[in-house]
Amino acid sequence: MGSHPDADLHPEATGPAKAIVEAHQKDEPLKLYSGWFCPFVQRPWAVLEEKRIPYQYIEVNPYNKPQSLLDLNPRGLVPTLQYDNKPLFESTVICEFLEEAYPDHAPHLLPKDPYARARTRIWTDYCTSRIIPAFHRFLQFQPMSDREGLAEARKEFLGHLKEFAKEMDGEGPFFLGQEPSLIDFVVAPWAMRMWVFDHFKEGLGTPEEGKGGDDEAIWARFRKWLKAVEERPSIRDTMSEIQHYMPIYKRYADNTAMSELAKATRKGRGVP
Repeated sequence: MGSHPDADLHPEATGPAKAIVEAHQKDEPLKLYSGWFCPFVQRPWAVLEEKRIPYQYIEVNPYNKPQSLLDLNPRGLVPTLQYDNKPLFESTVICEFLEEAYPDHAPHLLPKDPYARARTRIWTDYCTSRIIPAFHRFLQFQPMSDREGLAEARKEFLGHLKEFAKEMDGEGPFFLGQEPSLIDFVVAPWAMRMWVFDHFKEGLGTPEEGKGGDDEAIWARFRKWLKAVEERPSIRDTMSEIQHYMPIYKRYADNTAMSELAKATRKGRGVP
């Protein structure tokens, strides 16, 4: 069996995220129960930072969940938001809730125009139902000796990224234009973790600048979006140091012992 997965799990945020955690320890009515390593947590966490909504950050050890969280959410899932002493969970739902509950806090994640709002939801769903599962299938693909299978997993993921990039606003840099929106925050945590493919799957495989062939303009737009997301302070600064993610993703990429951590975090749905 090897060591228990929590032996590799750093107990707290590091790097830029550490400063944000420390700045949000004061008691606030709005509380975010979090796991520093979890991309599902980073969605609402980055939105709270982006909108500058006051909140208290509470780190949850997935193997030793606080009673305060279990009282709110008996399944002990993160993220859980405590609002007016009531629980909310599901990361995308929390992001939409923050948009509606704090209307004076900009930027606004959903457009006012009904068609644009509906289109936002379509592409937010595309991120959750297509891009993220393909990310995980590619990362978990084994054995590495199956070159054809690995190439297929990479191609599936890149195909979804390309479809996503095709739908972006022409100028950007974000999906809908100059300001980030719900779509960007829903997919950003995985965009920020695409370095995992360099470490564990011989590279992501997006074409280099000037080598995209007929799709050059699409990949150029994708790179512009990715740079904007990576440099956005609310997203960049809710990330910890890469070396502390490495043991988690190594186990995941090796397809070993991850079920324990998955169960402990989100019943198998919130794998890192």
